[in-house]
Amino acid sequence: MSTATTTTQDPLVDAENAPVARVRRYGLRDRLVTLGSVIVLLVVWEIVGRSLNPILAAPPSRVFTALVEMAQDGTLGEAVGATAKPFLSGYALAAVAGIPIGLLIGRFRVVEAAIGWLVVAGYSLPMIALTPVFVLWFGLEDTVKTAIVMTMTVFAVIINTWNGVQAIPRTLTEVGTAFCAPQRMILRSIVLPSVIPSIMTGLRIGVGKAVIGIVIAEFFTALGGLGGVIVEAGHTFEPDRMFAAVVVLMAGALILTWLIGVAERRIAPWNKAITGRGDGA
Repeated sequence: MSTATTTTQDPLVDAENAPVARVRRYGLRDRLVTLGSVIVLLVVWEIVGRSLNPILAAPPSRVFTALVEMAQDGTLGEAVGATAKPFLSGYALAAVAGIPIGLLIGRFRVVEAAIGWLVVAGYSLPMIALTPVFVLWFGLEDTVKTAIVMTMTVFAVIINTWNGVQAIPRTLTEVGTAFCAPQRMILRSIVLPSVIPSIMTGLRIGVGKAVIGIVIAEFFTALGGLGGVIVEAGHTFEPDRMFAAVVVLMAGALILTWLIGVAERRIAPWNKAITGRGDGA
């Protein structure tokens, strides 16, 4: 007489594992879609680039060749180093200054009335118009590049943090007030954790602003860094070197944006669960 053994799965275990499997499935699908869109873009760019005048445009194959040549002769490393230092310094200063200012403006009406208008005006200000003034103030070295990058970035960080604070439900802050918590504790324990997604959004937007700022600075100050490579390549009608520098700038911005996303998931892992990101179709 043989006995048949049957295995049954716990439905509770299946229910717990289902969201994880769904997130992994969607994550793989999203990566494949991203890879497919990149391939399509490169193919279209290659076809269009080969059909245009070589003085006007360069296909990805020529851009890649230019990247390799610039890396071999040291031009790329020198340009990246000259751009990265003031870029990262200005971006870091913008984050350090912008986050607390945004918290204060969003939390206290008197601070909003005092400097809120100045922040909005500064965000709307065309930075390119003030670049000659910054050159007079800070000279032609890395200091002026850092100042321009910070000025371009800080207002985006402030405004997003400011709006994030004002979007916090009043009931959350009223709980702290009801228990007679000081404003410093309310800011640290209630406001700051709730506004982290808005801060990260401001930092992401700030990446694009910082890239624009460093390119403007290098266009106007001296032929150095990746901006200098772009200017020089434009003057000598070398679109492959020009696009190579642009691609490096874009790659750096994408990497920094990805790192901000990683930091957000580590600092505020609850935000993904609340918003449901990663579970949608």
